[in-house]
Amino acid sequence: MDLLTALFLLPLPLFGLLTPAADWLFRTVKKNLVPYWTLTALLVSLGSALVMFLQTQRPLTLVSGVLSIDAFSLFFAVIFLLISVLVNVTSLSYMSRTENPLAYYGLLLFSTFGMILVALSVDLVVLFVSWELMSVPTYVLTGILKKDPASNEAALKYFLVSALSSGLVIYAISLLFGITKSTNMIVIGEALSSQNLLLEPLTVVAIALFIAGFGMKVAAVPFHMWIPDAYEGAPTTIAALLAAGTKSGGFAALIRVFFVSLAVYKADWSVIFAVIALLTMTLGNVGALTQKSFTRLLAYSSIAQSGYIMIGLAAPTTLGVGGALFHILNHSIMKSAAFFAAAAVMMKLSTTALDGYSGLGKRMPHTALALTISLLALAGVPPLNGFMSKLVLFTAAMESNLSWLALAGVLNSAFSLAYYGWIIKRMYLDDAPDMTRVKEPRLFVSVLAFSAAVIILTGVYPEPVLSVIMMIPSRL
Repeated sequence: MDLLTALFLLPLPLFGLLTPAADWLFRTVKKNLVPYWTLTALLVSLGSALVMFLQTQRPLTLVSGVLSIDAFSLFFAVIFLLISVLVNVTSLSYMSRTENPLAYYGLLLFSTFGMILVALSVDLVVLFVSWELMSVPTYVLTGILKKDPASNEAALKYFLVSALSSGLVIYAISLLFGITKSTNMIVIGEALSSQNLLLEPLTVVAIALFIAGFGMKVAAVPFHMWIPDAYEGAPTTIAALLAAGTKSGGFAALIRVFFVSLAVYKADWSVIFAVIALLTMTLGNVGALTQKSFTRLLAYSSIAQSGYIMIGLAAPTTLGVGGALFHILNHSIMKSAAFFAAAAVMMKLSTTALDGYSGLGKRMPHTALALTISLLALAGVPPLNGFMSKLVLFTAAMESNLSWLALAGVLNSAFSLAYYGWIIKRMYLDDAPDMTRVKEPRLFVSVLAFSAAVIILTGVYPEPVLSVIMMIPSRL
């Protein structure tokens, strides 16, 4: 393991294990520096991942034959680490009064490390262990507000559904092991390509179990039921981590398994993904339109965004997969920015109700502006990044003879403008009973400004990012 790989993989688990000792040391100087301790680990790992990802000629690195450090895994690692950095920074203000900051920030490190291992895994057993490392800390983080009944309920529902998800995934893994006598994804793919195993019925069952298991994590219909309650009950910064981080981890696992191990069944599962994509984006948008809570609206909107991403899996070409990866990146920034704006409003106005956003343009102008940009990007309004990634996805669908799916995506994007526009109208055209301007949290304003800049720049000038992303599918 070279120095760069060590700086990428070791800081998160090492700093996570040493967090209790660091907390004791910081208490001797009477300062709570644990958030900065975890932020240091995240930044070191993020910097190393970026350097490795930008080294396009860097050869594939296999760790003991079960972890693959390649363009695909590094792409997702950068997303996970970037989102976790933003969550960490905003938590300095939002979670400043949490009862147990030691657990909060330590679990954030371990969950992020689990996400990274999910993306790196090329062995199904290691993938499952990484999946649990990603998920278990988020159960606790979702219920970290122990005195809040909504947080406790959200954590319980999230745990129960995720336990079912894990059971389905491990059962699918056991079936593939029984058929191919291996848990290595590449070996499984080669074995299933043989004529003797091509039509193995148990493989079809395994495909169905993988779709259901991963579908729960990525919020695909009909496996989405836990999302609104979990996102609403969790601390809003953790809701951002769930929507932008663990969901991306679910897509990383899904893409790796289906495009490496189950590629021979591509013609079959692409049809299933097309149907799921249609149902997911439609139900998500319809559900969002009826909400009165902003965080629940964002939860249903997140479900709809999963449907758009699945268009790329339904059209499993280089353009389709590249479009899915591009939209995963854009969704992570757009959705986390929206949740950070909601957290800022919750801090200052103590509300998540849509009525509380009336007059926000005058009361919290910087937050309102960043939120407007993220909502327009989620709707796919040009020239923001959400429009560009949707354009790639819809083009891929048309080239794969899925024009009906592309049309459904366009109609759903237009439909989503109804509730996104409604929120913007409330912020700038409606008045609240109290129109006094409030002081906006500086850390939130900085994070929102960064997110808005990324949304605009990757929309106006997507070529550098898109050209790099389009090289990833061929290296899977």
